[in-house]
Amino acid sequence: MYEMKKYILLCLFALIASATMSSAQTKYPTVIITTNYGNMKVMLYDDTPNHSEYFLKLVKQGYFDGTLFHRVIENFMIQGGAQDSRNAPAGVTIGSGRTDMEIMPEIRPNHYHKKGALAAPRRGDKENPQKKSDMSQFYIVQGTIYTPGRLDTLEMAVNVPIKNKIIRAHYSPHKEELARLKSIDPHAFNAKLDSVLHIVDSLYSAAPGTFFFSPEQKADYSTRGGVHHLDGEYTVYGEVIEGLEVIDRIAALPTDPNERPKTDATIIRVYIEP
Repeated sequence: MYEMKKYILLCLFALIASATMSSAQTKYPTVIITTNYGNMKVMLYDDTPNHSEYFLKLVKQGYFDGTLFHRVIENFMIQGGAQDSRNAPAGVTIGSGRTDMEIMPEIRPNHYHKKGALAAPRRGDKENPQKKSDMSQFYIVQGTIYTPGRLDTLEMAVNVPIKNKIIRAHYSPHKEELARLKSIDPHAFNAKLDSVLHIVDSLYSAAPGTFFFSPEQKADYSTRGGVHHLDGEYTVYGEVIEGLEVIDRIAALPTDPNERPKTDATIIRVYIEP
């Protein structure tokens, strides 16, 4: 019963948050991505100005027009815009990035990989430790639905080892004394235990590396879905506010061993909404 109530509250929160976000005004115009599987309307974020402005510059140049969604992974994301995908014959490997179009990341904790997130791909950490974005392409998240219990488990996987380490450092040294007090003076035992646990809890609440989903993240990931493990690794600079079903259509296409759809998913035109 508790889990059901929790899930209903998350759904309501997601609907409210989605309505608020969709109606929010930004300083950037809305962008339309027209494909042979339907249209997507995209809102760009104000607090990722370098990415939003670079993307708009390319849109005005017609840079993405006629390219393909060349890398498609169902329940993950669709990636497109690469210049070598334009008019590419079937079976040809495409999707090369461009180091001359890299910019510094603008990774924001309030922008995460929920379904519909517009983000910049990049080279791997080993050759790109600064996590620079490759603006020559973009990807849009499809992802999967996370149950509330799964989100709790993801938090615990990070936080439990941190708390156990604190317990070992600050609780374990008092174990013998606590055992002795428990047998001879329950009142002193409780007082000592409360004192030790207070220290543990205080250190845990301030410990670096702990991780908790925000209420917005929990609502989005448990209702519309997403790809949590990409958070903090890639710059998300916008989101699809209309046409999420187009993502599903493209993501469902059969692909070849290089993850290219066997039937072209064409980006016909990307333009600023009049």
